[in-house]
Amino acid sequence: MSGIRIGARRQSGTAVVEFGLVLPLLLLLLFGIIEFSVMLYDKAVITNASREATRQGVVYSMPYPASSAIVSTATNNLAKNLITFGGSGTPSATVSPTTGCTGTGTPLTVTVSYPFTGLAIGSGVVEGTQLNPLASFAKNALTLTASTTMNCE
Repeated sequence: MSGIRIGARRQSGTAVVEFGLVLPLLLLLLFGIIEFSVMLYDKAVITNASREATRQGVVYSMPYPASSAIVSTATNNLAKNLITFGGSGTPSATVSPTTGCTGTGTPLTVTVSYPFTGLAIGSGVVEGTQLNPLASFAKNALTLTASTTMNCE
């Protein structure tokens, strides 16, 4: 009987140690899933803003909307719906041709881009000190872009 108790004493506390080893991995996985989900949501918002601005620019009206009004439609849509986490990146929109619609059947393209700064990945750099091993990835690869082309009515 005493052999069983000695084995039980050796095992006490192992669950806490194992939990301590696994917890950082679980948190990393959880934050990664959240970050990726927010990035996908922002991509959908950017795509929708591009589509709405293009649609506003090609609908027949005299005169056709100016490119500044088209850009304003995109940026207003982004301001209402984009999840930014308080990041310093600002979305930008461009219209091609820069004059907007010039006549029926001509293509109008609106391109919207946003430098995504997440919560967990972030920019990787705080005041010049590199804190994140993914910093170069976060700086170079997370610009979300959507482009929509429609023919003017």
